[in-house]
Amino acid sequence: MKLKEYLDKYQLITDGSFGTYYADRFETQEMPELANLYHKERVLEIHDSYIEAGAKLIRTNTFATNTISLGANIQEVKENIRAAVAIAQEAVSHASDFVFITGDIGPIPVDGSLTEEQIAEEYYEIAKTFFEEGIEILTFETFPDMSHIETVLKKIKEQSDTFVMVQFSMNQFGYSNSGMSAKKLMQEAGTCPYVDATGFNCGVGPGHMVQILSQIPWGGKYIIALPNAGYPKRVRNRITFSDNPKYFASKVKELSDFGVDIIGGCCGTTPAFIKSVAQMVEVWTKQDRKQKAQEKQREQVPLKKGFLYDENGLEKHKKLIAVELAPPANAQDEKLLEAAHILQKSNVDVVTFPDSPSGRTRIDSVLMAEKVRRETGLAVMPHICCRDKNAIAMRSLFLGAHINDIHNFLIVTGDPVPSMVRSSIKSVFNFDSVGLMKIAEDMNEENFPECPLFYGGAINQGRRNLDVEIMRVKKKMDAGAQFFFTQPVFSQEDAERIRLIKEETGAKILCGIMPLISRRNALFMKNEIAGVPVTDKIVARYPENGTKEEGEKVGVEIACEVINATKDFADGYYFSFPFNKVYLLETILENVKI
Repeated sequence: MKLKEYLDKYQLITDGSFGTYYADRFETQEMPELANLYHKERVLEIHDSYIEAGAKLIRTNTFATNTISLGANIQEVKENIRAAVAIAQEAVSHASDFVFITGDIGPIPVDGSLTEEQIAEEYYEIAKTFFEEGIEILTFETFPDMSHIETVLKKIKEQSDTFVMVQFSMNQFGYSNSGMSAKKLMQEAGTCPYVDATGFNCGVGPGHMVQILSQIPWGGKYIIALPNAGYPKRVRNRITFSDNPKYFASKVKELSDFGVDIIGGCCGTTPAFIKSVAQMVEVWTKQDRKQKAQEKQREQVPLKKGFLYDENGLEKHKKLIAVELAPPANAQDEKLLEAAHILQKSNVDVVTFPDSPSGRTRIDSVLMAEKVRRETGLAVMPHICCRDKNAIAMRSLFLGAHINDIHNFLIVTGDPVPSMVRSSIKSVFNFDSVGLMKIAEDMNEENFPECPLFYGGAINQGRRNLDVEIMRVKKKMDAGAQFFFTQPVFSQEDAERIRLIKEETGAKILCGIMPLISRRNALFMKNEIAGVPVTDKIVARYPENGTKEEGEKVGVEIACEVINATKDFADGYYFSFPFNKVYLLETILENVKI
């Protein structure tokens, strides 16, 4: 029977720790792997004990069988593997029922003596030796990540039908030695086409294993959970673990009841532990496990609080409307709050707040957003730029915003500090908008799994090389951006460039609309504000000495024209009103059907 066939019917119980049990059973500190050649009877006894306890899969005694750990050449390593396989096969022949054997491969220590290429080649030679000996299952266990083995797995799969298991080791906080989170590790292995089963072994006791696996999504692979007996302690210069098989089995039963496919033990787990697991665990069928895993996944569906979603987390299927309110340059916020209250009566999905644009001090965008949210109940979105804060401050900002129920963010690289103050004010720019999005993405996984940050980016459709902008949009989407605001649109050419970006990326795009209110306003934006593509044709439409009403009328007309030119592809509109004249929104919406 193939392992996949078995797993499609039953949960699989593995053996426990070979290494710690060997040291305790024979009161020795010698490497267990050496016993394959010099103490065959010891290895056979341990395999037999685990099989009698109820293990349906045993691992060969080869965890440290590599050139660095053994201080051997590759031929001696292969000899050790062949001896280990022969002993495991003999143990299985003693069993009254079918038992699987997996070739056990641990990490090759990185000590500088081998190059990356040499390490990868050695993993392959080890794996090849196993399947030359008839082993059809391989276990890469206790790895910190997949950095050294993914190319090896591809090569293995291309040459054999080997069932590949990859297991990571982590601490009680859910991180591996390489700093990767448990969630990231499961994602990495879960999306690798050369991995059949993945999960965790070693590092943590059963209680922490339950906590970690219950809090992360699993993906579509068979799932493995092999915790330690607990945490080690040193007694008389020996490492020992608590003798707690019943407690251990009760926690492994919780893992089983979650729908984990492969359960067993790692450091400190003896045949007594595996016997308790086999007696306590109700072995679930594949259908039962699938149902339990789906129930677990449903419990973990993140709450979507982004402005694209309604209060039930369902995506809004309409043109979205975002309106920017520029925080004041002083402590007088009455006019902004007055504008916010006007927007309360409009069909606005989110109100946004720039982060000291043009490098000139304004009220903090997050604090301004929080006050507006608190006083009006509007959905708010502060802009966050990379100019003024390092990574520590950015993470702190996201944490503070989150506890104040602010979840929407527009992440931008930011304008530079004005040249006349650069000698006294230093920009940070530790990263650009893509880098900051990656920080937000990481924090969603680690800090906000139940209610993630919802963020998007900016599009500069006026960039000379549009292919570069398209590439940037794709990079931002890869970093988790879920929407985009464009620079203000004033021409058909701008509209067509945005249309092309939409076609090439599939991004959700809100086109920028800036209803200029006078000829003077238009000239200022054209000549003094970078990134606002006001043309001479636009300026000419405003009367030279027009009244306020005449200027606003032209601004409304142009806004309506832009909306009509883009509404066949735009997902919504991002309004930026000069001097926060948001009352113009109602007039625009009365004159054009969105």
